[in-house]
Amino acid sequence: MLRIAALSLALATAAATPAFASDIVGRWVTPSKGQVEIFKCGAALCGKLIGSPRLDQEPHLTDELNKDPSKRGRKIKGMTFLEGFGGGPTVFSGGKLYNPEDGAVYAGTITVVDAATLKLKGCVVAPLCKTQVWKRMK
Repeated sequence: MLRIAALSLALATAAATPAFASDIVGRWVTPSKGQVEIFKCGAALCGKLIGSPRLDQEPHLTDELNKDPSKRGRKIKGMTFLEGFGGGPTVFSGGKLYNPEDGAVYAGTITVVDAATLKLKGCVVAPLCKTQVWKRMK
């Protein structure tokens, strides 16, 4: 009887436990069908763009809108655009999100919704924020 109760408690706890940092490392799809790989970079989490419908058509796109002229020649495909996210296990903050579509850097947070869903929020200054929901690639 005690073993059944312990097993029930363990299963209930596992079902209620959110994903951890190692669980969000991997490949994700953005609402615009961009493909992002989140990886560990030192003690933090980072992310790079590994593909998108536009990059499939124009693989040599460069970061031409970057505010730093020295970075305008770098290729967007493979570019690290999420950097320095720490914390967890359900909310990662302190990181920066770079948007190559406007050349701006935003303060960001990543929230684990469940094992297959992340919510990313980037802010110029709160409350001026945008949020996206990303799904794990299958």
